[in-house]
Parts: sequence; structure tokens; C-alpha cells
Amino acid sequence: MPTVDCACVPELQKERERCCFDKEELTNLIDGGKEKTADRREFEKMLLSDPEYKDEIPPSYLSHEDSYANELRKSCYTMLKVASAGKQYRELMNSGTLRGITKDGNPLALHLAMFIPAIMGQGTSEQQDYWLGRALKGEIIGTYAQTELGHGTFLRGLETRATYDPAREEFILHSPSVTAIKWWPGGLGKTSNYAVVMAQLYIDGKCLGPHPFMAQLRDESTHESLPGITLGEIGPRLGLNTNDNGFLKFEHYRIPRTNMLMKHSQVLKDGTYVKPKHDKLAYGTMVIVRVGIVRDAYKQLQRAVTIATRYSAVRRQSEIVPGEPEPQILDYQTQQYKVLPQIASVFALLFSANALASTYMGVSRDMTKGNMEQLPELHSLSSGLKALSASDATEGVEICRLSCGGHGYLKSSNLPRIYSATTCAITYEGENTVLWLQVARYLIKSYRAGRRCMALSESVAYLTSNPEMSHLHTLTNEALVEAYKMSALKLVADTESRLQKLCDMGQNSHHAWNNCSVLLVRCAQAHIRYFVCEKFLQCVTSLSISAELRAVLQQLCRLYLVYHVALNQGDFLRSGALTSAQISTLEDDLSSLLTSLRPQAVSIVDAFDIHDEILDSTLGAWDGRVYERLYEDAMKSPLNKTDVPEAYHRFLKPLMKSQL
Repeated sequence: MPTVDCACVPELQKERERCCFDKEELTNLIDGGKEKTADRREFEKMLLSDPEYKDEIPPSYLSHEDSYANELRKSCYTMLKVASAGKQYRELMNSGTLRGITKDGNPLALHLAMFIPAIMGQGTSEQQDYWLGRALKGEIIGTYAQTELGHGTFLRGLETRATYDPAREEFILHSPSVTAIKWWPGGLGKTSNYAVVMAQLYIDGKCLGPHPFMAQLRDESTHESLPGITLGEIGPRLGLNTNDNGFLKFEHYRIPRTNMLMKHSQVLKDGTYVKPKHDKLAYGTMVIVRVGIVRDAYKQLQRAVTIATRYSAVRRQSEIVPGEPEPQILDYQTQQYKVLPQIASVFALLFSANALASTYMGVSRDMTKGNMEQLPELHSLSSGLKALSASDATEGVEICRLSCGGHGYLKSSNLPRIYSATTCAITYEGENTVLWLQVARYLIKSYRAGRRCMALSESVAYLTSNPEMSHLHTLTNEALVEAYKMSALKLVADTESRLQKLCDMGQNSHHAWNNCSVLLVRCAQAHIRYFVCEKFLQCVTSLSISAELRAVLQQLCRLYLVYHVALNQGDFLRSGALTSAQISTLEDDLSSLLTSLRPQAVSIVDAFDIHDEILDSTLGAWDGRVYERLYEDAMKSPLNKTDVPEAYHRFLKPLMKSQL
């Protein structure tokens, strides 16, 4: 939507006049209903019109310290402003509005996204009474310290120790080596004064595995780090540099016994260890973080493809027919192939995120009743969708950046910043390859169980089908989803056969697994892609929407299906799901889909309803004044404050006068 009531450039005006559906209807669908759209817009109006958020100097020109201070100022101001308005801060995080406020990272993000959920999910009612209220009020600021310098995803490999001393009823937190230093948690460097720390629990010399502990890191009055604790920031990153990602080293640091979060497992005063009723209980409460990552991924891709689509409608370049005027670059099929599948991907990730959230809520309800049966299903889906959304969104944002040519390389386009804020999701909260292999383990286990006629969970029930099914006879959307299923099933069946063959040849199961790991990753990727395609089609078919909007979404769904068939032709041919002639037909379909969707592209991204302040792009603003904005932004450079820079006199002039 426009920042103010202003006219747009003729190219965008003509694009918007071609709209064949109700954009507000699509906006409501994306937000989850009219009320949620209204709430989001109210948030945006309240925040984005506030002059406190305006950057007099573009953040790119600030020093690292000044940039951190500026974003911390805005983050703290936002917490106060939202609270005074009687709003929930989590609603603001979910809306994506914060992306337009804190440009290069939010120092309080981990406090809200992981510290508070950790207390809620892993603390007893007494511990929640003690810490949760203070955390919600901002009296204490925390982070979640799990990753170490030498260990990330592999929890059992963590080195930080929490040794119980029954004589004093305390745990001794200690980092026994340089690789045991906590490394990466956002907000740890300078912002947080508390942390939920994952450490190996030791009682009487026996390691009982990783457990969560509440540790105070800084004095609540002075903010100075406490004795026995070494804190700092880890240094510049590719992006999110104002998140103050930090390091934490313990030197025999003591905390009370009651600082172990004991909702699921306990250590009694005498050192008696009480096991959790189920070893995955603590994990189940943190899956919500991965649900958030999937949502954030499609929101980042939304921003990038909005910028790329609007720019593609404004930019004119070269000739299609010699001698004729330069066309909009969106008229080139190659440009349509870059941009339109990313629009389709936004909806694929959106519907999958909604399905994952629904599954999470159902499993959470079951867990409160002691039913853990569907937890492996939730683990598999959350791991796979986190990995797929992170990689798809990262690749999609980069494609959008490249589609904007040289101007996409400018920071003022905001595409470099969106990319750096998206690609980090590939490695945090579970590195993608590790997560793919966890999904694969679930697939192989389920496939073998299915061969023994055991009942399987919904997402893997298809593994009981015959992997040697014949190819499809039609190419409807339903048939293509069936092809994805057949392709995934064949990959799983063939890989399981290879695993078994290696074991029969004398390899132990662990080495056989490693020697098949590339194929296992492909199995997991095919399985999750099938899940996403299935949910996309289900939503488009079942939603209560107008015929005009359904027609657009059906085309986007088909584009998504055909696009990923074209990218992975070998899997479909190998499985027998599709023939080479059918794939050739689908390539014709792809060309037709690009042509038919092209007139609606700008209207679709307009329906994403992303405020100019959140896009923060010279290329993607609602009015399309690309070239004026590029020039205006260039003039903000500190180098342009003087005609002749001081560096000329110090370095360049002596060189030019040296008569080399």
C-alpha cells in the first residue's frame, strides 16, 4: 500500500488496472481473516508513523556500535509503546512489522522468541511465577544459550557442564575448553542479563545429558558481567549485525539448585535425579520456534518478490523486436521465470506454515494428556519444513536480487539485507543438512514399519503404497501431486534397499547410513516437497473464496507444481511417475502459465500489503519512482557532503604528484 496518498508511475498504474480479482480478499486470506488484517494495519499505523523510528542517517553509514545502539533504542521504545497501547508484543513479531523498524536485527529478538518460551515450556509453575512475569515486563532480558564454539546441532556433544553440589544445593556451571564457550546466541553479547543455558548435567560423576539452567549473567543494577562469567560479542556477520550475537564462558560459576528448569526432569536436594516421563517432552515445547522460522521465511520472500516484481514492471531494457521501444523487463519470459515462481512459492510456504501450526497445536494438546504418539510426526514435519522454507526462501530472495540487475546489488534496494536476514535460517535452529537427515531417519523407520503392515502417521502413510506404480495418464494438478508422491516413495524405497544391501555386505548400520546420506537427504527433500505441494492444492481447492481469486491461486499452484517438476526431472523419470513426453508437455504448460500470470503479478504482490517503510527499498516502493529514489538515496552518502574528500589530500594527491 502507498505510504501516502500519491500517484504511481504510469507503468504500475497500467499493471494495477489489469487486476482480475479482489486484492483485499487476497490480503485477508494471507493474514488469516479481515480482523487480523485490521489488527496488523493498526499496528503499522501506530508504529510506522512515529518519528522515533526515522533514521536521520541511513543505518548502512553508521559505525557498528552506533548501529547497535540505534536498533536497541528502537527495540526498547517499541516494547514500551506496544505495552502502553495494551497490545501483545508477540503479535507485532508475527506481523513482520519489526522488519521495517529494526533494519539490521533486533537485540531483543531472542528474549521474546526463545527465552520467554523456554521458561514457559520448561519451567515449573513456581519457576514461571518467579521469572516469567519479570521477563514479560522487561525487568530482566534473556537469551537462549545452546550453541557452542565447537558444537551446534548435536546436543549430546555439548561440553558446558552443570555439576551438582549437594552440600551447598548448587550447580557449578563450567566451560572446560575453548570449544565449550557458548557462541552465537542473539542478544548475548551486550543486551541480556540472563540466559537459559543448555549444559550437561553431572551428578556424582555421571553425565545425565543436556538440561536447561537459568543463569544470571550481569548485575541487574550496573549491567556488569558477574564474577565467573566472561561475555562479549562474536564480531561482524553477513547480516543481522545489531542482534549482538555473543559468546559466554563459565569459570566454576555457581547457581542455586532451583535454577534448573524442572518442568520435565528434576534434581532433588540430595542429588536424586527424577527422569522426565518422556525424553522428548522438552523438545516438543520448542517446536514453535521452527513454526516461526517457516513463517518468517515466506515473509522475507514476500518482501523480496514485491520489490523485484514492481521493479520489473518499471524497468525498461533492450528490445524484443528490433527498432521498437524498450519493453518492461517483466515482458521477457526469462524475467517472468525468475519472478513468478517466487510469488507461487510464497503461497506454498504460507499454506505449509499454517498446516504445521495446526499440527503443532494438535500434538501439544495430546502431550498435555500424556499422549506422545504424534511427536515424531511433528518433529519430522517441523524439521523438514524449516529446512525447505529456509533454503527455498534464501534461493528465492537471491533470484529476486539478480532479477533486479545491478541496482539489486545496492543496499538501498534492501535486497542484500533481506538476503542476509534469510540465509541465516539455513544454519540456526538446526543446520539444514542435519535436519534433512533427521527427516530421512523418520522416513526409513516408517517405510520399514509400513512393510510390516504397521499403521503410519498421516504424512508418511503413502509409504505403504506400491513403489512400482505405473506412470500417470493425466496431468491435472491432482495428478501432478500424485507424481510427487510416487517420486518420493520410489526414492525412499530405493534408498532403503541400498541401506539394507550395504548392511548385508557387512557394513554396520552407522557406516551404511553415512554412505547413503546424500540419497537420504534427497529422500527427505522429496518427501517434504510432496507435503508442501499437497497442502498447496488442498488449500486452493477447499478455501471459501471467490471464483476469480481461486482461478489465480490455481494457476499459482500449478506453476509451483510444474516449476519443481522441471527442476527435478530426473526423479520423476526415474520413478516412472512421468514420461519424457509428459515432461515436455509440462514445459509447454510452464510457458503458458508465465504468460497468463504476468498481467496479475503486480496486483498479487500489492495484495501482500507490505508498507513502504517495511519494504525499505528504492526499487520496490508503491509509487514506482525508482530512479528518483536511487538518486535521492545516493545523495545521503557522507562522502557526498564535500566535493573533495580529505582522503584526496592525504593519499591520492601525493600519488598524482609523484611522477611515477
